[in-house]
Amino acid sequence: MQANITRSDFGTLPDGRRASLYTLVNPNGLIVKISDFGGVITEIHTPDRHGKFSDINLGFDHVLPYLEDSPYFGALIGRHGNRIAKGRLVLNGQLVQLPVNNGEHHLHGGPGGFHRVFWQVEPFERGDSVGLTLSYRSADGEQGYPGNLDVTVVYELTPANELWVRFHAVTDKVTPVNLTQHAYFNLAGKGDILGHRLMIDADAFTPVDSTLIPTGRLQPVEGTPFDFRAPHAIGSRILAQDQQLAYGGGYDHNFVLNKTGSGCQLAARVVEPVSGRVLEMHTEEPGVQFYSGNFLDGSLTGKGWNYRHRGGFCLEPQHFPDAPNQPTFPSTLLRPGQEYRTQSKFVFLVEQ
Repeated sequence: MQANITRSDFGTLPDGRRASLYTLVNPNGLIVKISDFGGVITEIHTPDRHGKFSDINLGFDHVLPYLEDSPYFGALIGRHGNRIAKGRLVLNGQLVQLPVNNGEHHLHGGPGGFHRVFWQVEPFERGDSVGLTLSYRSADGEQGYPGNLDVTVVYELTPANELWVRFHAVTDKVTPVNLTQHAYFNLAGKGDILGHRLMIDADAFTPVDSTLIPTGRLQPVEGTPFDFRAPHAIGSRILAQDQQLAYGGGYDHNFVLNKTGSGCQLAARVVEPVSGRVLEMHTEEPGVQFYSGNFLDGSLTGKGWNYRHRGGFCLEPQHFPDAPNQPTFPSTLLRPGQEYRTQSKFVFLVEQ
């Protein structure tokens, strides 16, 4: 089979703008579908141990639900992924107020973040790899953020069954930047994800308060339900009597990855034992947000799939939440003359 890219219609927004859907196919038959609206990954089709392909990505088959109801299904996230306390930060001695859209906090770039903008798309083919280059200018003041930010995102599907996500950005004013990809996975293609076996290479996580803002501490995972250094089922400890699990309604926490040098390193590995499907997430980022689909409640249906409680999980490579207000966390400030560069990859494998 030859790798290829096709483009199709993905529906019309209320203001008349039309969305497109790009279908990427690698030589092994893996399929990834991505829209220019929100840079959203709408479908990922991978084989099980018997060679049967299923869609393992939560999403919709039309653009409108992504505008109305989507809990960031498959979206590009920016300017700043995760939460910023009360939407406030101080830059150059000046208070910056961002819109609040998660209780009293700012989440995932605000209500008009990168998940709800149209991206310019250029498809490409490199040998047996296919991909898309997405670009967007976030104007000075958009969602309250200072500076013009020019962003490029490259999605590349390789013959090694890797989906690379590469970010680049430059700015003309100091501004916080923390870009990520918010795909929801269910390697079984149905049901819940509690039987998926998860490994996260992290000795610590960042505990949160009751509104899911980090306390600023790094807490060892040793002896807690957050110890995924050895793989075990997501559901095996999710109901444990633990204050952090109570705050999140399950897992919704940033894990501090064990890093050895630079480069893209294995951060997490998930195995679905019935199908044999395996997902690995490799990243250059210092953290990963593991989210166990706690707020899914069965009210959303897409592609003939009802998204029930804990029907999908997310592994979002990132800098830490609320970093602009946490001086001990790795900085997310980007300055003029600097380049923001980071990359991650999702690898789709099968265990026999």
